[in-house]
Amino acid sequence: MSELQHVKLHAGLYFLAALLLVGQANWFYLVGDYDRILLPALLAPLLITAALMRLGQPETARLSAYLVLVCGYLLVAIELPGESSLAPFWLGLPPVLTLLLLPLGPAMLLNLTLTPIWLLLGESLLDRDLALGYLSLVMVAGLAPWEILHQRALLKATDPLDEECDAIRRSALHDRLQSECERAELLDQRLAVLVIHLPQLEMAGEQFGAGARRALLTSLCDTVLRCSRDHDLLGREGEADFWLVLPDTSENGALLVRQRLKESLQSTVLLDTGRVDSRLYDCHLGKGESPQRFLQRLQITTQRHAES
Repeated sequence: MSELQHVKLHAGLYFLAALLLVGQANWFYLVGDYDRILLPALLAPLLITAALMRLGQPETARLSAYLVLVCGYLLVAIELPGESSLAPFWLGLPPVLTLLLLPLGPAMLLNLTLTPIWLLLGESLLDRDLALGYLSLVMVAGLAPWEILHQRALLKATDPLDEECDAIRRSALHDRLQSECERAELLDQRLAVLVIHLPQLEMAGEQFGAGARRALLTSLCDTVLRCSRDHDLLGREGEADFWLVLPDTSENGALLVRQRLKESLQSTVLLDTGRVDSRLYDCHLGKGESPQRFLQRLQITTQRHAES
């Protein structure tokens, strides 16, 4: 699920909760329970405000989550002491809601801190089994987001692709480069690496935001894909530095790829940053040169041209 879809889902759930509160207030009005109308009538506009904040700037996302959490806590604090038949539902709502809205660490800390409050509010309705069930829920409910975080960390550690673009990450790039060096030496083939630097990348992120930064990275990866062979390899060495590994490529072949890629990037015009500016340099594996020495030479070349 993309970030935009995630934001829309949260905002939609907040709107749905507001509609449920409006329905609850109308139900209390129809059955003549006028004393209970005020709370849902006040909380519904707050949830609508939270939904609008969630659709706004990213900085307001956390604030909207806390606003929804406060609304949920107020509803539970009012309903828990007076609903004997629904006591398990109201008692189990706070820890689950907290884990859904907050990161795992703050959510678990807040759940443990508020445990005495919820147990005291429902003291007249609780028995020993229900209290133990609540404490078990607080602990067990945290296992699901913990497992999600664990799987994400595992995926991030094993995924060779960079997080922002279709190039492979630095560690995977170094491993593949060493393999290509050994392969070139074994088969007596040539190996070239095209060093690509994007000087506009930092400026694009600072002045125009993440969207312009992603557009610049996407245009680079798409252009490299068009201008290179299927077995060529694009990897991200640094923030704005990329290596295009060209197996079995002579100096003239690398020069042709460099020229073709530079012309294609110059002809690419983006909405925010304009024409894509790039610096390209080719390096070649020397006869009998070790992979470690070639890697070191590439890193020195990359750093020197990035600072120029």
